[in-house]
Amino acid sequence: MVFIQTENSSTFYYRIAINKDTCNIVDLVHSAYRGETSRNGWTTEANFLDGTRTDAEEVSAIINTPGNAILLCENNNQLLASVHLQKQGDTAYLGMFAVHPTLQNNGIGKALLATAEQTAQQQWQCKCIHMTVITLRTELINWYERRGYQRSGLFKPFPYGQPRYGSPKQDDLLLEILEKKLNTT
Repeated sequence: MVFIQTENSSTFYYRIAINKDTCNIVDLVHSAYRGETSRNGWTTEANFLDGTRTDAEEVSAIINTPGNAILLCENNNQLLASVHLQKQGDTAYLGMFAVHPTLQNNGIGKALLATAEQTAQQQWQCKCIHMTVITLRTELINWYERRGYQRSGLFKPFPYGQPRYGSPKQDDLLLEILEKKLNTT
């Protein structure tokens, strides 16, 4: 499946990840969320989390598990952004959304998010999409709200003690569920 979209004189190619994409996805996600490189963008979690955000084992498992997909956004064979979608009945979970830090604020994330929503709706007939966001990330929550997501008022504890999610630098991390109803016309 390949989608092509032109925006701001750039052509973005969207496709579902395959096994050979695993290492590039891990590198992209880590660069967008953790470490010094992530500070080049506005989505960094480096102020309150150290460690890795994902690894090859997790990404490979997602790619190879039915009901899951990692949607990639590319330009000239360069990986610009990625997002994980998981079918959960008539709802889709959206996670591990990453745009290369130096390319953030250029419309790539907005375009990929819209493509992910369209994919969940058209491929899986989902009526709703949801995600979890660290509550300290008010600028990120605001960004999602501008794209039609609503705060649910439902919270989940941060998975402390699970290295896969990184090493927290503080003990007040909490996840909030954001959700958006998809057009079912």
